[in-house]
Amino acid sequence: MRIMGLDYGTKTVGVAISDPLGITAQGITTIERKDENKLRKTCAQIEALIEEYQVTKIVLGFPKHMNNDIGERAQKSIEFGEMLHRRTGLEVVMWDERLTTVSAERTLVENNVRREDRKKYIDKIAAIFILQGYLDSISK
Repeated sequence: MRIMGLDYGTKTVGVAISDPLGITAQGITTIERKDENKLRKTCAQIEALIEEYQVTKIVLGFPKHMNNDIGERAQKSIEFGEMLHRRTGLEVVMWDERLTTVSAERTLVENNVRREDRKKYIDKIAAIFILQGYLDSISK
């Protein structure tokens, strides 16, 4: 049983996958698109990864505001999650992702990743943090 973690952004989707035991999260890829609303190819790539890794559940980052309000980005994430559920039939868990991008950036800085290279990795690292947070919560 593998679980997929997604960090859904305006032009990218960071992807992480759990190990078969559901203990650790590993970054897989960052899916890029030119237009925020062009999601067909993004969904097709996610579906191919679901098939390849035999994913049974999706954990999608839910970017609530710090005061717990749901803004435009969070609403778009809900809509994306509903689309993924319709297309894949898999359960989509919305997971609070506040500060995951900040944590991902900090991790990259601490590991001396050059500023111009961070953009390549930040979404995938954020997806790892989202998925690992979920995995840690269900193991308790």
